[in-house]
Amino acid sequence: MRVREIEPGDKAQWAVLWQGYLEFYQVPDLAAEITETTWGRFFDPNEPVHALVAEEDGVLLGLVHYIFHRNTWCLENVCYLEDLFTASPARGQGVGRALIEAVYAKAREKKASRVYWLTHETNKTAQALYDRIADKTGFIQYRKNL
Repeated sequence: MRVREIEPGDKAQWAVLWQGYLEFYQVPDLAAEITETTWGRFFDPNEPVHALVAEEDGVLLGLVHYIFHRNTWCLENVCYLEDLFTASPARGQGVGRALIEAVYAKAREKKASRVYWLTHETNKTAQALYDRIADKTGFIQYRKNL
């Protein structure tokens, strides 16, 4: 398995992983326009949105999307790991960890001061990994959809 930057030719396999991620979080009806815009952002040099994929023998096993942004608590940018998903057959094989470690490396390259992410409180499998490779901050997210 190798982790690499996403390429335009990955769209069909990425879309399957993306749909699996949306279904995992019970969002099967995300507007097609959002998916298309997200895909396009990965290849726009003016966008802070990036994507990596884990691949083995030409098959995508997982994806991670991440965003660099400014922060009011430090001078350097920070990196938000927004989406992480591993295909069912590849779970438990280190794909998630490899993708997170690759984001850490990209963040170091960009001199970001930290990488952070959220997960649902019921996602205990992922939390078992996260507890080994990052610090739990204790913060609770609040949200108001507009």
